Amino acid sequence: MDPTIFLVQCLNAVQYGLLLFLIASGLTLIFGILGVINLAHGALYMVGAYLIYALTPVAATYWGGNFAVTVVVGMLLALAFGYLLEWLFFSFLYGRDHLQQVLMTYGLIIVLEELRGLAFGNDVHSVPVPQALAGPVSIAGVIDYPLYRLVVMAVCVAFSLGLYILIQKTRLGMRIRAGADNRDMTRALGIDVPGLFRIVFAMGVMLAAVAGMLDAPSSSVFPGMGNGVLIISFVVVVIGGIGSVLGAFIAALLVGFTDTFGKVFLPDFASVGVYLLMTVVLLWKPTGLLGGAR
Repeated sequence: MDPTIFLVQCLNAVQYGLLLFLIASGLTLIFGILGVINLAHGALYMVGAYLIYALTPVAATYWGGNFAVTVVVGMLLALAFGYLLEWLFFSFLYGRDHLQQVLMTYGLIIVLEELRGLAFGNDVHSVPVPQALAGPVSIAGVIDYPLYRLVVMAVCVAFSLGLYILIQKTRLGMRIRAGADNRDMTRALGIDVPGLFRIVFAMGVMLAAVAGMLDAPSSSVFPGMGNGVLIISFVVVVIGGIGSVLGAFIAALLVGFTDTFGKVFLPDFASVGVYLLMTVVLLWKPTGLLGGAR
């Protein structure tokens, strides 16, 4: 393989892996900390993509089309939507049987898809790359790579660091971890556990939506776009270890490289490579890379 092509594919793998991490980190928060199997997580990624599509003309009218402002507005809307969603539906699923969780979240997929069809139809839509980020940039004079993709990588890294600091280094993160480990004891200490879990769920929804917003200009916005993302996100969570944000980060990069280079060398078997990776990891360590016994 030509070295320049190899470098481009490495960057593609990193970008794909980082986007996967944004989605999977939200899933591992909801699944690992709250104990809820959320089959609708891929649909929340789709919500983010359609959200940026809907906000783009609004942005051109009210804030000069600034993409960063548009993403921030979308983040706030996603947080509010996640908070409301948890309060109305998911708060009743804690401690319930996993079958009930699967049925309810599958029903939510259908509801979100129907609402999407009513609001936007079933056509394929596109979101333009921001003018300031359009075009390639030279990296060390060796390769030209789309500037927007590099910015997406930087934003994903910033979110990754922010999430790690929030969960591991702040008082809020300490309370979230305490609530996940022992809800009754945390509640006895006077901490609002339902409120904490509502925040965690809203964060998970926001992360999935941000991934959809960032990915939309590089791809298309279309019905059912979250289905494949959901499956690969669960693979990332399983490989990394349920409840481990750092494990999800490592697993997302491994999956990104496996999928990207699999499509280059063995395109017909690229998806098989990802599941083979998961099989090898689980045979080596059944709890995932950084998962503990549950």
